[in-house]
Amino acid sequence: MIDTLLTHLVKDLRIEWRSKEAINSMLFFSLLVVVLFSIAFDPRGEFAQRIAGGVLCVATMFASVSALNQAWAREIRHQVLDAQRMAPTAGSQMFLAKVLANFFFVSVVQIVLAPVFLVFYNLHVKGQGWLLALVLPLGTWALVVNGTFFAALAIRSRNRELLLPLILFPIFLPALLAMVLATGAILTGESDPDLWIKLLFGYDVIFTTVSLLLFEVVLHGE
Repeated sequence: MIDTLLTHLVKDLRIEWRSKEAINSMLFFSLLVVVLFSIAFDPRGEFAQRIAGGVLCVATMFASVSALNQAWAREIRHQVLDAQRMAPTAGSQMFLAKVLANFFFVSVVQIVLAPVFLVFYNLHVKGQGWLLALVLPLGTWALVVNGTFFAALAIRSRNRELLLPLILFPIFLPALLAMVLATGAILTGESDPDLWIKLLFGYDVIFTTVSLLLFEVVLHGE
């Protein structure tokens, strides 16, 4: 099982390394959102501390949609997905490999965005800054697990680029809210983010389990 998972993961990473389609599109879109918000609002003082977490989370969410769609669009070409369906391996392995690859891509974008946020929003973390290393991965995992699952569900639709955000955003809303509030609490230091971190962790466990259990049906469905 681990060998199959690693094979799928290495394949996705190698394709992205050669094309850089997902990384480039996410970087461009997320940077555009960050710059536009900094122009629309005065990014100084306490106000910047309050909105920065929301801007980061929303920029990540919208930018990830294109990458999530591309992940499965590549499998449609040359009937690769049909070949995967006939392979004597569990579909959950391919799904988990896609999730890990997308998680890596989004995390790279967030790392690149970090210094941009520091410059544009003049951020000074007043809370426990190390908790950001827990909140952002938990929120990102929630996004890519649901996004990868629903992208596979919508892959054969003609309007999959429109269908994915329509399905994904309402489902991801509780995790987005927890991610924004936890990030804001850490940046401002005004409240304890523990409750929101626990909510994110529980959300991740539930939706990862459900997605793994149902993906076989989605993979072999017509």
